[in-house]
Amino acid sequence: MSAIRYELGSDQILTLTIDMPGQSANTMNAAFRDALSETAAKVKDDLDNIRGVIIASAKKTFFAGGDLKELYKVTREDARTFEDMVNGLKSHMRFLETSGKPVVAAINGSALGGGLEIALACHHRVAIDDDSIQLGLPEVTLGLLPGGGGTQRLPRMIGLEAAFPFLMEGKKVNPKAALKAGIVDELADSTDEMITKARAFIDANPKCQQPWDQKGFKFPGGAPHHPAMAQKLAIAPAMLKQKTKGCYPAPERILSAAVEGAQVDFDNGSLIETRYFAELVIGQVAKNMTGTFWFQLNAIKAGGSRPDGVEKETFRKVGVLGAGMMGAGIAYSTATRGIDVVLKDVSVENAEKGKSYSEKLLAKKVSRGRMSEAQKAEILGRIKATDSADDLEGCDLVIEAVFEDSELKARVTGEAEPKLVENGIFASNTSTIPITQLAGASAKAENFIGLHFFSPVDKMQLVEIIVGEKTSDETLARSFDYVQQIGKIPVVVNDSRGFFTSRVFGTFVNEGICMLGEGIHPSSIENAGLLAGMPVGPLAISDEVSMTLMQHIRDQSKKDTEASGGSWNAHPAEAVIDAMVNEHGRKGKAAGAGFYDYPANGKKHLWPELENLFVDADKARTVKLQELKDRILFIQAIETVRCLEEGVLRTVEDANIGSIFGIGYAPWTGGAIQFINQYGVRAFTERASELAKAYGERFAPPKLLQEKAETNTPFA
Repeated sequence: MSAIRYELGSDQILTLTIDMPGQSANTMNAAFRDALSETAAKVKDDLDNIRGVIIASAKKTFFAGGDLKELYKVTREDARTFEDMVNGLKSHMRFLETSGKPVVAAINGSALGGGLEIALACHHRVAIDDDSIQLGLPEVTLGLLPGGGGTQRLPRMIGLEAAFPFLMEGKKVNPKAALKAGIVDELADSTDEMITKARAFIDANPKCQQPWDQKGFKFPGGAPHHPAMAQKLAIAPAMLKQKTKGCYPAPERILSAAVEGAQVDFDNGSLIETRYFAELVIGQVAKNMTGTFWFQLNAIKAGGSRPDGVEKETFRKVGVLGAGMMGAGIAYSTATRGIDVVLKDVSVENAEKGKSYSEKLLAKKVSRGRMSEAQKAEILGRIKATDSADDLEGCDLVIEAVFEDSELKARVTGEAEPKLVENGIFASNTSTIPITQLAGASAKAENFIGLHFFSPVDKMQLVEIIVGEKTSDETLARSFDYVQQIGKIPVVVNDSRGFFTSRVFGTFVNEGICMLGEGIHPSSIENAGLLAGMPVGPLAISDEVSMTLMQHIRDQSKKDTEASGGSWNAHPAEAVIDAMVNEHGRKGKAAGAGFYDYPANGKKHLWPELENLFVDADKARTVKLQELKDRILFIQAIETVRCLEEGVLRTVEDANIGSIFGIGYAPWTGGAIQFINQYGVRAFTERASELAKAYGERFAPPKLLQEKAETNTPFA
């Protein structure tokens, strides 16, 4: 059965319906390429009997794009064959485009990546007006570029400047916005109307040619040599570098393909695009990003970490204890997904203040036209602000988000747990205290679990689910369901102090603070973090967290460790934190002063006094940037291996996804474990040993890493 149904009607309109056998979505794989080749040959034979062509889909979506399994396997040795294959595929699309007959895309569902590129190769695009439909070219988010003509056709349709957000940022839009942007030409309310409009276009345009195939074609907004455009393009690479920090080759190659292609005819531009596409496909960054953001993330979303044999649960009423930033964010994220929330604090005033956080976020959506006042009121109506534990009666789940103090958490557990429905779940949003320890205050330790959210909760996608010694599989499975119900990404870890994300995050901030204590200039430290691919520098994030909280967590951890007979190993960063807080009163951003100054009417900047207090001029001058970047990335990857070795982490997928979405580990690497794999396990271990000699035992390769290094076996 061919992937493209060929139906030539009595009215001489040919309908090509893409329907990949055995797949829920259409993808640009070998079966599609074969079908397109056969179809092009058949069209060539029938051309005299064809008035026009409609390209449609038999699936719920129009076309899902390239086959990532295929792309992931392409190696450097395959580059020439791969280029020939891509150019062959594009030549068949180009034949339909230049046949002289009108070709219309009937877009019944989402058209992303290669799907939109097929539509762009048509002369006219009609899309069903449904806000759930997405159109865009998201290849850049996987380290790739639109290799099916997207970098050439879209700029010729809407102009280079207008095309850049779609090409270089992966911007996706609904059909209304696509119409406004000039990506589609018409909207339809139904499939029948869409086909009627497609036929009407063919009737009205018996001969068709793309604008760029016509003599005298001019680029919308100006070609690259146009003075206004040349001025913008002169600074574009610098602006791009500022965003990517040189870690992401895809946006740079997209800019090159679009601008270079715009200076030649379409067909040569298409060859330029293919060359850049092949370069990215065989490159390591695309392998890292595709492996993690596509294959591993989808495995987690499909329930790879969820225990089998437990019926899926839908939560209806959730209690949140503590209406501070975390509690307010959890309440918002829960209520916006249609779940009733009881937001409890020590006073109604505090609880209402927490509820007002949701009101502000929703008001912003209303002001941007993304929500109606009625929808806003409905969501706010789901949040009950209270100071009474009685209001928690009948909750399926209660999440405590109170201060990081074991005794306080024990008190609120005892107060709230009896109000749960039978078999209800009690969860702690602790970021460091072991769940098994906290579950000591619970009457049902098997129903006690950790749900570690990240701040700000409304923006951060990850939730770290922590399983205590007595937590049942049923509790884990149902907690997994709640995290997915509120649209977050769940990673599952076993219990330990700091679990996974807080442990690894701690190594990042401590390494940066330690560098300052060694005499390295704070600007060098912050830039090294950014240039390594971290979203912010370690000193800036320390201010966000607050150094007083870091002190408190350390003191609590030290107290608990010593109480259980362990010994506390002080980190060199501790002395710097204590000096900043205790001697200089610099507590962090919330207090208005930390490693940075926060002027009321200006941009934050590093506290000038850091130079006098900590910087060693010789050290600051001679330190190598790569050394700093290595320390930042290696220390986190090494701690991640320790978490795998100790059984805190259950899977490599959870390690990679958790490190990126929870900590902000450099996304170009594909995650902390993938960073080791792509570096080479043996080479990484050797470099870690060098760092251990220079900076201390914290860099020493764990036993698991050494074992892998012996055979140079990647983590899987």
